[in-house]
Amino acid sequence: MSRIMQGRWTAQPDDGFVVFIIGMRINRPWMVHRWLPLIRAMGGMIRELSAQPELGFMGGKAWFGRTIVLIQYWQSFEQLEAYAKAVNLSHVTAWAEFNRKIGDDGTVGIYHETYRISPGQFENVFVNMPPTLLGNCATLIEAKGGYASARGRMGGG
Repeated sequence: MSRIMQGRWTAQPDDGFVVFIIGMRINRPWMVHRWLPLIRAMGGMIRELSAQPELGFMGGKAWFGRTIVLIQYWQSFEQLEAYAKAVNLSHVTAWAEFNRKIGDDGTVGIYHETYRISPGQFENVFVNMPPTLLGNCATLIEAKGGYASARGRMGGG
């Protein structure tokens, strides 16, 4: 388990970044043979991205249940898009398999949202937390002085 950072901290990336929320909903839980391969494929893609930082993946966090949510951070939209389209990496194959085996049969739902974040257009605070979410992908500084309030963090301190 990660070390708890006591006190108030804020993650301050040097540049803009992309927040990518992706996940799936298991609509027919009894059809394990349909949805389990998707979970395994996602795990493989995360391992692939983590092993190749030049692809632009900064990190993220996943939550599992009937609805699975992954919040990911990327250096740029262009890098996220390049990964999604790269035929020599895992995503293209995984997407083709999903469409071939599941398509629109309703067994599993897939979703994503993408947000391009400019410097000074976000804020965050982590109190007595291990590094998580953006705090696990960017420089953490103490949330004091100009960073003590949400307004201060939004404006860069």
